[in-house]
Amino acid sequence: MRMSTANLYEKSLQNLYTRQSDLASQQERLTSGKRINRASDDPTAVAQAERAHTRLGRIASDQRALEVQRNAISLAESTLGDAAGVMQRLRELTVQAGNGSLNASNRAVITQEMRGLREQLLALANTRDANANPLFGGLGSAGAPFVDTGAGVVFNGIAGQAAAGEFSVPGVMDGQAVWMDVASGNGSFTSALGGTNTGSLWTDTGQVTNPSALTGNQYTITFNVTGSTTTYNVVNTTTATPVATAVPYVDGQAIQFDGLSLVPHGAPANGDTVQVSPSATTDVFSVIDQAVAGIGQASAPLRNQASTLALAQLDSALARLQAARSQAGQWMGRADTIQTAQEGRTVQLEADRSRAEDLDMVQGISDFTKFQTGYQAALQSYAQVQQLSLFNFIKG
Repeated sequence: MRMSTANLYEKSLQNLYTRQSDLASQQERLTSGKRINRASDDPTAVAQAERAHTRLGRIASDQRALEVQRNAISLAESTLGDAAGVMQRLRELTVQAGNGSLNASNRAVITQEMRGLREQLLALANTRDANANPLFGGLGSAGAPFVDTGAGVVFNGIAGQAAAGEFSVPGVMDGQAVWMDVASGNGSFTSALGGTNTGSLWTDTGQVTNPSALTGNQYTITFNVTGSTTTYNVVNTTTATPVATAVPYVDGQAIQFDGLSLVPHGAPANGDTVQVSPSATTDVFSVIDQAVAGIGQASAPLRNQASTLALAQLDSALARLQAARSQAGQWMGRADTIQTAQEGRTVQLEADRSRAEDLDMVQGISDFTKFQTGYQAALQSYAQVQQLSLFNFIKG
């Protein structure tokens, strides 16, 4: 087989170009640290890396949103803690106001502080997060969710609680449930003194003795005083049915009927009454307003009745705040769990992406050395081929 000098040159140059291209490509890989620098290098690996990049971007986006939500719910939890402290102080003042040795001036000082604490609570209920969103706006609130109308505080947000997602937690709490859904009385029923009472009668908030016997009806307890004997009648005013008749009254002895019980105190006058009604829904601010109004009463029985009722309702309101704070704490714990899980997914996806596109530097340097050696050999071979010319031999 004969091979011309021109063909020998062409083969040598082609080999030299190939070696040079391989060396340049490997140098590019070493410089970028990537095994794949363009889609044509390995289409399958490029697709795998792109899927990993997309999932990593989605996780990063979810993590940023989660951090915003975590900060908001952390602020809500802290705010509820401050509110619980205010409620504890209100309770202390209510107990203090029940001291019979206080005069009207002393009680006025107490009620003034209670009004200030009410305003503080209203400000806490309208707290906003770093993005100026109300923390207790429920499912939506354009402005301050709680507005004091003068006749009481109203909730202008949308009641309801957003649910936690697979990778998210609520950043806003339901203000209606936290601040506005407080049970009146003892949670089952409430008692109130008749408006025309003249005796020293007052009662505690009562308790349920037999839940299955509760009727949910309204009752009137009427006291009759004849000489030194005091009795009472109980009438179910909803059905106009007598429940108890001419029962002897004893100060401090419980009055029981239809599954409920309440303890009267003091000496009732003839015709004095106590109204017993099913518990209704009130709000934290109304509870404070009622307590302030009751403490300011000139009548000792009304003050005693108001203080007893206020303590029970303040405890109920405080329980709701503490329950909401506990819920916020649970969401913060869930946020930590989500973050830990997402970090694990990130590590896995980074490993998948690295396997698909990153260069093994040890292997890469070894390959570079191999290509460099091959290129140097090609250069030397070409230099020798250049000298292999028939004319050089003829000339010699």
